[in-house]
Amino acid sequence: MTSLVDWSGRTVLDLGCGTGFHLPRFAETAGRVVGVEPHPDLLRLAERRTRRLDNVELVSGTAQQIPLPDASVDVVHVRWAYFFGPGCEPGLAELDRVVRRGGTAMIIDNDGSRSTFGAWFRRGFPHLDSPAVIEQFWSTHGWTRTPVDMGWRFASRADLEAVVRIELPRTTAEQVLRLHEGTEVDYAVNLWSKRF
Repeated sequence: MTSLVDWSGRTVLDLGCGTGFHLPRFAETAGRVVGVEPHPDLLRLAERRTRRLDNVELVSGTAQQIPLPDASVDVVHVRWAYFFGPGCEPGLAELDRVVRRGGTAMIIDNDGSRSTFGAWFRRGFPHLDSPAVIEQFWSTHGWTRTPVDMGWRFASRADLEAVVRIELPRTTAEQVLRLHEGTEVDYAVNLWSKRF
């Protein structure tokens, strides 16, 4: 992300911030960080995580109705939240509204077209749009894809199994765990970005 945009001294929106895991990292250099999250329990955890950070503000809201003024944000970060391709047009319209000219939005999501986890993801969620449809959707809306290779490395097999069971439907999780050995999984994501 840092190769795409410098958020030093700028206003960063973490949309769908969840428990606020990424907020302290942005707060290290950003002028202001706003975390928006629709789920009250997650918002409370984010508040606890950031209570000592003066430049972080948390608000309840959704991607479809971002509770911020027009042209008030320089950088948007969204990770595995709401923006999964076709159907997220209301949220894209909100990004158009809240991001200042010259600002950048970044959306991170699974790349179902490659990697071991990508194959598991397609198997577990066959009802979701194909990777080709999703890529076409983002490209048509003016977003640029940066593929990122990463991986999971766990200290124990029990930890790997616990995470796989969180990420995938039960039947799929059990099937892939029977076939997969070890404590590592190659994983690919897409970083979609747009300059406004």
